[in-house]
Amino acid sequence: MSNSNEMDAALALWRFGLGAKEGGVTALGSGARDLLAQEIRDQAMPVPQGQNLQSTGLLLNGFFAYQAEVKAEREQQKTAAMSMAGEGGAGTAPAMAPMMRPDPAEKRPYFPQQILLEEVGARFSGTIHEPLIGFGERLAMFWTNHFSVAVTKSGEVHVLAGAFEREVIRPHVFGRFSDMLLAVETHPAMLLFLDNQQSIGPNSPQGKKKGRGLNENLAREIMELHTLGVDGGYTQGDVTSLASMITGWSFNRSRDDPQNTGAFQFNAGAHEPGSKVLLGKTYPDGGFGQGRTALMALAAHPATAHHLAFKLARYFVADQPPPQMVKSMADAYLKNDGNLSAVYRAMIESDLAWQPQLTKLRQPLDYLAALLRTADLRPKPEQVLSALKALGQPFWNPSGPNGFADVSDAWASSEGLATRMDVASLFAHQILGNVDPRQFVADRLGPLASAQTLQAVARAETKPQGLAIAFLSPEFQRR
Repeated sequence: MSNSNEMDAALALWRFGLGAKEGGVTALGSGARDLLAQEIRDQAMPVPQGQNLQSTGLLLNGFFAYQAEVKAEREQQKTAAMSMAGEGGAGTAPAMAPMMRPDPAEKRPYFPQQILLEEVGARFSGTIHEPLIGFGERLAMFWTNHFSVAVTKSGEVHVLAGAFEREVIRPHVFGRFSDMLLAVETHPAMLLFLDNQQSIGPNSPQGKKKGRGLNENLAREIMELHTLGVDGGYTQGDVTSLASMITGWSFNRSRDDPQNTGAFQFNAGAHEPGSKVLLGKTYPDGGFGQGRTALMALAAHPATAHHLAFKLARYFVADQPPPQMVKSMADAYLKNDGNLSAVYRAMIESDLAWQPQLTKLRQPLDYLAALLRTADLRPKPEQVLSALKALGQPFWNPSGPNGFADVSDAWASSEGLATRMDVASLFAHQILGNVDPRQFVADRLGPLASAQTLQAVARAETKPQGLAIAFLSPEFQRR
């Protein structure tokens, strides 16, 4: 393999993919750019697998059943306590004893967390290890952060975060952005996370009856984060108008209709009537169709094209990506009706995306995925969650709807880098077998490995120390 081909292979794996597996950079062979393009043409997207990775509806039904069981146990315990209090007299030891028993919700596993652990295991012991390069898996990480929800919002969001990614992110990653956008904004996880089920048109039948009004959370984040961007040219009036258009967007949460639990539901009684103006265009009253048409217009807007192109280029290439490359990506978006595969192709076809300088510090999620993949480690999900929390990027749990930051400065603190040292050492000690750290770093990093890194690894006194040094090298932490 020529030097240029070897460097392309290394960049394909480490900048656009998940890192090199056993066999290293040379296993990719020549023509790495063509192989990357092939993953786009094939729409190569690993599918998380697991016995409890069920649909949105089944997961919600399971959560409702869990809630009912906990409630029944609490009622039973309360009844028993009252009965014993009546028999033993107030204040006696027998009367007090039942009240000291553990709460039913505390003594049984928390159902949403059990589901989250399954979702984590399916990714960190599954999908990150499967693909040759892993561009699709990286895209799943990007879009899930772009359309962030937080598992600590509520029990329902907690149990649905994985289904949200599996059902509305992964299937649309290589398709049209407008299709992904509509699927995202009508999924229960997003509707719950941004409180749209609480948004009621003031002049709707329910609004007049209950005296409730708009909740603008979802509308604001659709415009500021999901489509146009903060500098996209919209006003507060546009936010209010879009919020009015998507009143009534909810989902079926009736426990009496388990076959349709979680399905999108348009509640006409909560929808604000009348035409609305958004970005200077009038949208006639049309129920659900009014908001849907507005979303399609936002998806087709030039500001959305630039916003998405810039974020993708920043995620894969550099904190300040080359403007020429961003423009070519945005142009591809507009020329191809928002087809995301065309945007990805424009990025990887630009020589500006293949410069060998590694300037961008990996997010903890990206870093940990690369570490586990290259070392072929499959730790328990609890350990993955603990490591990501310690590194400052708790899984599917950002502090706000803007997701986790994607610039190096956000992750380059002395505390953050010290934690990476702890994580590197922890997992280096879990690598079994006769692994030579010198061979490991040369094999996995290929031409990216500097003489200084090779020398530092060679001087290590033990195998775990050498592997930890490899995991902490600039080439491993940057892309």
